[in-house]
Amino acid sequence: MATVIKNGQLFLGDQIERGDLLIENGVISAIGTNLQADHEINASAKLVSPGLVDMHVHYRDPGQTAKENVQTGSLAAARGGFTTVGAMPNVVPVPNTAELMSKMVKNNQENGQVNILQYGPITVDEQGTELPDYHSLKQAGCFALSNDGKGVQEAQTMYLAMQKAQENDLVIAEHAQDDSLFNFGVINEGTKADEFELRPVTELAETTQIARDLLLAQKTGVHYHICHVSTATSVELVRIAKQKGIHVTCEVTPHHLLLADQDIIANQGQYKMNPPLRSKTDQQALITGLLDGTIDMIATDHAPHTAKDKQGGFAKAAFGITGSETAFSELYTHFVKPGIFTLTQLLSWLTTKPAAAFNLQHAGKIALGQPADLAIFDLAHEEQIKEQDYLSKGKNTPFTGDSVYGQTELTMVAGEIVFQKKGN
Repeated sequence: MATVIKNGQLFLGDQIERGDLLIENGVISAIGTNLQADHEINASAKLVSPGLVDMHVHYRDPGQTAKENVQTGSLAAARGGFTTVGAMPNVVPVPNTAELMSKMVKNNQENGQVNILQYGPITVDEQGTELPDYHSLKQAGCFALSNDGKGVQEAQTMYLAMQKAQENDLVIAEHAQDDSLFNFGVINEGTKADEFELRPVTELAETTQIARDLLLAQKTGVHYHICHVSTATSVELVRIAKQKGIHVTCEVTPHHLLLADQDIIANQGQYKMNPPLRSKTDQQALITGLLDGTIDMIATDHAPHTAKDKQGGFAKAAFGITGSETAFSELYTHFVKPGIFTLTQLLSWLTTKPAAAFNLQHAGKIALGQPADLAIFDLAHEEQIKEQDYLSKGKNTPFTGDSVYGQTELTMVAGEIVFQKKGN
């Protein structure tokens, strides 16, 4: 059955134009005006975007499904307008082998409501110095490598990993963290750590490992991607590396753009994430880094936990914040509406830029012959973010209760509706 999306404000890569989209057999077959089909979706006064692309989510499946699973995580992604995501391998067991990777890929395909790309680990069990067989992991469906949640501690291990990744044309996506400098901290080093009498995290835990890895990436030629950069120094290191021709990309999370440590109102686990919320100076550097092209994309680091996991304040709560269902609306409300970002900039950081960085040929754009992976957003009406509306198992976010614009109306994957707001 053919479907036409009528009179939408279409994001076509570098501009927004009013028009129609005709969808046949799961792909976009025409872009224009006055298009007709048996099934019509009225998108008048609505934004029609390529499905958003999030290169950093945690679905906890297998092994930690009380927190999330592939079905609930991907439903949450769809509710946020995301149609392609990269799922991290910090599950139980870690997919160290082709057999385990194949099982995860199969589960993603059978139970995922969106397109799920599966990361493999840099090191066996995301620890130590032993490297898995990258070639067999790639053959089994692994698209990139990450130990997210943990940094690779030994420089020699990372050097060998980069060499092997380069040989197999795989991206290394690094959680930059020197454990000796992190030193069991729970909150950014600064006045809030002092106020709550909590063990601090120095920015050096992130920046020294980024500096190390950029030199290794320069030597090996690997595509080195930095997860969730959070400090001004990190941004400056990437800026210099790009000027020197090092193949580096990086991402920033919505929460590091929206919040600084000074915004933490109480010693509550909802504000505990890794990297931690940084200073106002760091926050501004992240915004500047996006605007000048140093930072390539926005990625949520969607990290669901049970309510029990997030109890006990900073000292005891697990690190992590959900993001799939709040990212676009929060960013649109706090950055596009005040004129800090343009709408096309925000959309590019959530669609075309991540797709280009990870060489995803069938994601992040509206074009003829492309899969009809689409999201429709309501930019005109303000709504409150309510916990009962979340589709993720994880409710761990300080953004609950915020009033925002840009809620998702409908999400489509390969022409099939995978989320539709109630009442539409």
